[in-house]
Amino acid sequence: MKTKFSALVVALLAAGAVGTAFAATEADLEKSFFPYKNGVPTFPGLNEGTVITTKNADQFKDVIDPALFDTVKRGWVELTVGKTTSFDMNKPYVEASRANMNKAKLGPKLGDIEGFVAGRPFLEEPSLNDPRAAEKIMWNYKYGVNWGDNGTISPFYWKYRNVMTGQVEKTLKVHFNFLNFTHRVEHEPKPEVTPNPSKLYRGIYMHVESPQDLKGTQLLIQRYEDDSKNDDAYLYLGFQRRVRRLATGQVTDSFLGADLMIQDFEGYNDRLSAYKWKFVGAKTTLMPYYYHNSLPLATDMPPEADGYKFVDFHGQGNCFQKITWQLRKTYVVEGTPVDASPIGKRLIYVDVQSNNINREVIYDKKGEIWKTFTIGKAHPDFHHPVNKGSGIPIDDSFSVVDLQAKHCTTGQFKGLIDPKLSPASKFQVQYMRGGD
Repeated sequence: MKTKFSALVVALLAAGAVGTAFAATEADLEKSFFPYKNGVPTFPGLNEGTVITTKNADQFKDVIDPALFDTVKRGWVELTVGKTTSFDMNKPYVEASRANMNKAKLGPKLGDIEGFVAGRPFLEEPSLNDPRAAEKIMWNYKYGVNWGDNGTISPFYWKYRNVMTGQVEKTLKVHFNFLNFTHRVEHEPKPEVTPNPSKLYRGIYMHVESPQDLKGTQLLIQRYEDDSKNDDAYLYLGFQRRVRRLATGQVTDSFLGADLMIQDFEGYNDRLSAYKWKFVGAKTTLMPYYYHNSLPLATDMPPEADGYKFVDFHGQGNCFQKITWQLRKTYVVEGTPVDASPIGKRLIYVDVQSNNINREVIYDKKGEIWKTFTIGKAHPDFHHPVNKGSGIPIDDSFSVVDLQAKHCTTGQFKGLIDPKLSPASKFQVQYMRGGD
């Protein structure tokens, strides 16, 4: 009997290393998508309206990530706390997660997944005892709802700033388009775009409208379903009038002189197998989740023709979003590059409800904090009218601050969940040659 029990334990441990030792349940789904159903996280002395400054930051250190805490202690930024609220997720995505519960399992190698159809692949609470828990979290991120089946940012104002003086050195006006080729759950064509002979999973397209010296520059990223295959990335330079393919290593170069790289897009933009992942644990953390229409929005930028106004910036060098921060449940994941990289590691804070990356600490090869990265997330029902009811939290602003170089790149944009704006034709090299 003892021998049979030992064999069972070994079998369960082996199952956990490859897939899921215990099947997820409806309760796990509820906990994953509705973590605040029975109450919101709290922390002593931290309430809606609390302003965290250099004077009281130590009191709240346990709910602030290391890089954000550093900037507050320097006196570079103050954090205003907002009410923690549920960002109820896209209903077709939740239903797809329910319909395909327990179908996805990890394969034998990093970057392998088997049986995945659509929705959130892994619904069970991650465990520190599971050596591959971080991989499951990152698969949930990859197959998450960041922009849904199709999304657009238009316009997107990208500003390069000197942290110490606040001088804006350059402003780019661009637009982005996003498309999932496969695992689509809401917008036609479902479940995938056809034909898709290259078996692509996702496409990202960017077009620069200004300044004049960069006008017409385009970027196309094509991610394969097979995680072992490197992304294809193409750059079109208007003044050269030709498309060139980017080498794999260029995803970790400064992109167009900014403080972020292609690999940084959306928090993490690369193959899962490009990093080794470690689950640090679940943590209550202040996260940049807010209601856009309730913020004091920018007055130094003209509103869009439809009346839309952009998020404002403040703090040292105007490098930090002027937003409210919610106390939210997060999963903390540490990523270490597999190949040569200027990055030593990434400390990623994944919001449990949305499975999006909205706070990140980037370390250099010496193990010192290099950059602090914030992606502001707006509730879709309190943003642009087209997003209302979508259940897709909207990436609404970003800030990357290079703490060592004392330089930052900020982003103010109008995100739209409108499939008509991101047709599949935009995500082919031929489209780049034809312009926009």
